[in-house]
Amino acid sequence: MSTLTIDNQKLAYEVTGSGKPVLLVHGFPLNREMWRDQIDALANSHMVIAPDLRGFGESDPPVGDVSMKVYANDLAALLDHLSIDQPVAIVGFSMGGYVTFEFWRRHKERVASMMLIDTRADPDSSEKAVSRRDAADRVEKEGINFLIDGMMPNLVADQTFKGQPDVVKALRTMMAKSSTAGVIGALHAMANRPDSRDTLADIDVPTAVIVGTEDAISPPADMEQIAQSLKTATFTVIADAGHMTTMENSAALTEAMKKHLSA
Repeated sequence: MSTLTIDNQKLAYEVTGSGKPVLLVHGFPLNREMWRDQIDALANSHMVIAPDLRGFGESDPPVGDVSMKVYANDLAALLDHLSIDQPVAIVGFSMGGYVTFEFWRRHKERVASMMLIDTRADPDSSEKAVSRRDAADRVEKEGINFLIDGMMPNLVADQTFKGQPDVVKALRTMMAKSSTAGVIGALHAMANRPDSRDTLADIDVPTAVIVGTEDAISPPADMEQIAQSLKTATFTVIADAGHMTTMENSAALTEAMKKHLSA
């Protein structure tokens, strides 16, 4: 694990392998460990860059407000820190997809290709935004355990609960490492995020759109609409997985990523 300091805050990351750069952006309320199988596999052929966003994993809790803009600019600062001038393949999972859209809007010259995994392009409905802000208030008072309990049924498929207890345990452990300030900041950032549907038509780099068959958060039909709105896209459905494709069926997800990177 390495760190850089941005705005007097430590951002943790790791870089593994060599070759063309791949930037992995994790979801909420997770950290770079959700990519562990993909990091290990892709490092055989690529330079894999996996940061912890502010407040998650080993990065410092945020001070003040955060937003998709802040997360995206942190990624650009990380690439500068690593002296990576060539465009990267950026991979956004769930909330990381929201960050990826913002990174494209602000730093598109740094994007060679894109992978959108189990994410959404539409903004929160007013009801969902209110729900996130209410959850943030409750996290401040109670901590994040209630949030973990509430999220778990939507994160993995029923067969994962029954057949992969190690994945369920790893997810809970990972989520529990998130700082209170990081979770609160991300909840507000997601509630306030812009509509990215118009951005889709502007994305002119090869893009892989990937989703689990049982994803209840970003259903396959919604992800297919994203693919159809892009200029150059492939659409892949990962069997035997809910939202957490990277961990529920890591082999199939990794193969889909390798296929995109080798195209």
